[in-house]
Amino acid sequence: MPASSSGTAAVAVRTRREGAVLVATIAHPPVNALSVEVRRGLLQAAEAADADPEIAALLLVGEGRGFIAGADIREFGKPPLPPSLPEVCNRIEACRKPVIAAIHGPALGGGLEVAMAAHYRVALADAKLGLPEVQLGLMPGSGGTQRAPRLMGLQPALELMLSGRHLDAQEALECGLVDRVAEGNDALAAGLAYALQLLATRAPVRRTGEGVLAADIESARATLKGIAADTAKKTRGLFSPLKIVEAVEAGLDLPFAEALRNERQLFLQCIDSPQRAGLVHAFFAEREVAKAPETRSAKPRPLASVGVVGGGTMGAGIAVAVLDAGLPVTMVERDEASLARGRANVEKVYDGLVKRGRMTPEAKAAVLARFAGSTSYDALAGADLVIEAVFEDMAVKHAVFAELDRVAKPGAVLATNTSYLDIDAIAAGISRPQDVIGLHFFSPANIMKLLEIVVPAKVSADVVATAFELAKKLKKVPVRAGVCDGFIGNRILARYRQAADYMMEDGASPYQIDEAVRAFGYPMGPYQVSDLAGGDIGWATRKRKAPTRDPRARYVQIADRICERGWFGQKTGRGYYLYPEGARTGVPDPEVLAIIDAERQRAGVQPRRFGADDILRRYLAAMVNEGANVVRERIALRPLDVDVTFLYGYGFPRFRGGPMKYADTIGLDRVLADIREFAQEDPLFWQPSPLLVELVTQGRNFDSLNHPAD
Repeated sequence: MPASSSGTAAVAVRTRREGAVLVATIAHPPVNALSVEVRRGLLQAAEAADADPEIAALLLVGEGRGFIAGADIREFGKPPLPPSLPEVCNRIEACRKPVIAAIHGPALGGGLEVAMAAHYRVALADAKLGLPEVQLGLMPGSGGTQRAPRLMGLQPALELMLSGRHLDAQEALECGLVDRVAEGNDALAAGLAYALQLLATRAPVRRTGEGVLAADIESARATLKGIAADTAKKTRGLFSPLKIVEAVEAGLDLPFAEALRNERQLFLQCIDSPQRAGLVHAFFAEREVAKAPETRSAKPRPLASVGVVGGGTMGAGIAVAVLDAGLPVTMVERDEASLARGRANVEKVYDGLVKRGRMTPEAKAAVLARFAGSTSYDALAGADLVIEAVFEDMAVKHAVFAELDRVAKPGAVLATNTSYLDIDAIAAGISRPQDVIGLHFFSPANIMKLLEIVVPAKVSADVVATAFELAKKLKKVPVRAGVCDGFIGNRILARYRQAADYMMEDGASPYQIDEAVRAFGYPMGPYQVSDLAGGDIGWATRKRKAPTRDPRARYVQIADRICERGWFGQKTGRGYYLYPEGARTGVPDPEVLAIIDAERQRAGVQPRRFGADDILRRYLAAMVNEGANVVRERIALRPLDVDVTFLYGYGFPRFRGGPMKYADTIGLDRVLADIREFAQEDPLFWQPSPLLVELVTQGRNFDSLNHPAD
């Protein structure tokens, strides 16, 4: 840590005189997070400015990459130490001399609350301002819900807090969050220049708390009522968003100091919420999954050009994701007609962006200038990475990789986008298995953030490191997976989907199951997802697996009966649901219920009633149990890898942290007891994972496997 100006000790906030301005420099690398030392330093700076008659103003500026990026994550979960951030912000605002915040880089969360407590704010062009606490199940707790509306206006402030998004400097200027945008890249110089100008013009001290939250109280109440209703609908049971609205609304009636105390009480309620624990787990897990063993031991190979084999929905989505990362893409298809469709699929994405005003025609043209197509594999001879995205058939995959083995340059990474197939077998079919890896994108590939990086037995460590580097370039969340049928996500999906199908045959309708899963926090239930993805995909998988299916295992044929009618979901206008006139939201189909009844009779099943709790216990127990098996077999390195897979690829509610975190929350003993209860009906399907049994016996949880050194 940098030394203090006196040279006596290293401090997190250094102060020095610049004429009549006391400059307080936050120096707490890497991002100037609000540690206890930073809070103490800011408090002392405000007190020093007030105490010294020769000081006319106080300037707050961050050293290094930004102003203040928020709370210090190293203090998460530890007892709080004084001074609290509200105390610091209130002391800054109470300062009798003008306080100026000079902002560059991130000013996020508590960092923006510090800036808002200052009397004036100047920002450089690279500033990013936001109140993203909602993403961790929290809310601004140091004056943000009161100061932001007074500076920006009610609706812009709530949009900022409820979305968690960042404003750039110009947006912040336009909404009143900052007073000036300065040129250049020297925050200290910009802050000093602004401070001297304010002193020269005898600018007054402006305390945000002395302003009004809304001029028209009744209009503000009506606005807040609408925002609260919209928020409740959009956030599906999340705790902190409505607490943010509640805190802002209280500011309409309470004096500023009381509104701040109320905000703090609501903030502490968020701290105590189980949702906060789930969201914090998700936050850290997302960062941890990027640390695969191979990324520590090897450097990635060069990655300057990419080839994509296949121009269907998935191939085109992958091409768009790579183009968006600034890399050139060459697409190969089997004939000119297929190549034209592939190009059209890519252009359709950018045409949509242009139509919605999110991209200019010139920008579209610039992107497509990096996109080439060919019907010859020879066009891929110079690519650093080739991603195969053809039909899920092993013979087709082998044929593609034989061509890639022939044309790709030495050292090129050869990737398959398979969802289920054996990548070891694909790699074994060519002369360079060390270059083959799985890159399982999720559809739509240019939007979904998850990327399963599937690591076959003979792959080189630097190829795995290259895959993680690609994920970084594509702004994807990478999860390392081992080779098995379905890898992490689809293997577990197959298991809990079986549990859902058993419940459907035993008496629950697909619509009841979907409703229970949505009420838990998923955006869609399993049968809605099936209709969206296309029922024919699962049908093909079931046919592929039929020869190896355990003849003792129960097999529900309802999905096969639906697919035999050509009802594949949204794309055919009918699946488990009806989609009249191309509707995207389905309605229950009486004929599907008739098919289910007929299948129950054929199977000799006497239907019984299922409540929502019964449905969720079985659905989640199957998910967690198979997740435990995946971890035990090292298909996933840690439980958190399972969690991230399901948060980003399968719609698991983020506020619950993922299936393994959720199991820890409710207790692994309870999950195991459920599995043993269900095993009385079907001992073959409901076999407790040995890992789950071991952890319960030892009194441990899944999280203990995320941090084995602790």
